[in-house]
Amino acid sequence: MRRLPLHLGAALAVCLAGGAQADPARYTLTIRDHRFSPVELQVPAGQKIELHVVNQDPTPEEFESTELHREKVVSGGQEITVFIGPLRPGSYEFFGDFNPATARGHIVAK
Repeated sequence: MRRLPLHLGAALAVCLAGGAQADPARYTLTIRDHRFSPVELQVPAGQKIELHVVNQDPTPEEFESTELHREKVVSGGQEITVFIGPLRPGSYEFFGDFNPATARGHIVAK
């Protein structure tokens, strides 16, 4: 039986391990009339998630969360992607910095 050189064997192990990881779960938040929908987004704890924020308003808004350490502007009529987690069980507030009185919600990790 032939043996792989150590550096090739290590590279193969990294590739195989990387392929075993699942893609992050995808979720969508929509901004309409300066409000997020859904207001509460439930996600699995301990997993990375891919969050799509779709702005259906003609004006820009910002997805911001001090607890999640995320801040990203989404132009009017556009979409952004934000990767979050893995999260511990709990509730994490987010808001729209341009309309903080109405654009509010939270992500609940269970």
